Amino acid sequence: MRQPVFYIPHGGGPCFFMDDPAGTWTGMEAFLHTLPSRLPERPRAILMISGHWESEDRFLFTGSAKPDLLFDYYGFPQHTYQLRYDAPGEPDIAARAVALMEKAGLSAGLDAGRGLDHGVFVPLKVAFPDADIPVIEMSLDSNLDPALHIAAGRALAPLRDEGVVIITSGMSFHNMRGYGDPRFTRPSEAFDHWLSESMALEPAAREKRLRAWETAPGARQSHPREEHLLPLFVAAGAADGPGDQIYRETVMKTVISGFAFS
Repeated sequence: MRQPVFYIPHGGGPCFFMDDPAGTWTGMEAFLHTLPSRLPERPRAILMISGHWESEDRFLFTGSAKPDLLFDYYGFPQHTYQLRYDAPGEPDIAARAVALMEKAGLSAGLDAGRGLDHGVFVPLKVAFPDADIPVIEMSLDSNLDPALHIAAGRALAPLRDEGVVIITSGMSFHNMRGYGDPRFTRPSEAFDHWLSESMALEPAAREKRLRAWETAPGARQSHPREEHLLPLFVAAGAADGPGDQIYRETVMKTVISGFAFS
């Protein structure tokens, strides 16, 4: 059965595995727990695109059969650097993804030494705690070109019919100076409304809006740099129909969303 495509928030560092007396992350954690129930069947593999991996001039895919973890967060409690997520890799699917990208005229390759960053293993540890589904991660291209990332999603779409669920991971609002600041509540709401409206469009209209995302209300206030937004562009490119907003919550005075494409 065709697997869906998701754009999910991954939270702040290892937030779901720390004390959270204010309940800042409980709603997001509860949403991540619902991901398995949103799948038509157990996937053959998970392809993750994270806002925490960029490569220059080409897209890269993790090629290891046993990917390590990259603890690419700083200043958190010591126990969060002992987290484990021992999901296997799937080199054959990674090679298939590279072939699909090259067929579409996009430059791609394998990186057998790259591990899974926290934009991957932290949300997956919540959503799929058994770590028994193979995981492949794909990088963003460091030029951050919207059209290129939409094209990458379009190239990868056949994987959905081959048992691979595509999960893109970022934050729909990602301005470190804005979290907790009430001056950013309205800009985040305006940008979130634009995102939700855009994802609900048919692909051609959606792509036109995404190419010009910087003109959206609250765009640059929500994303001074767009690496946490571009995974959504890959998700939108891999979809051939409208998307649904399946998560929306105000977190640290800013609106955060997640989307699904069936």
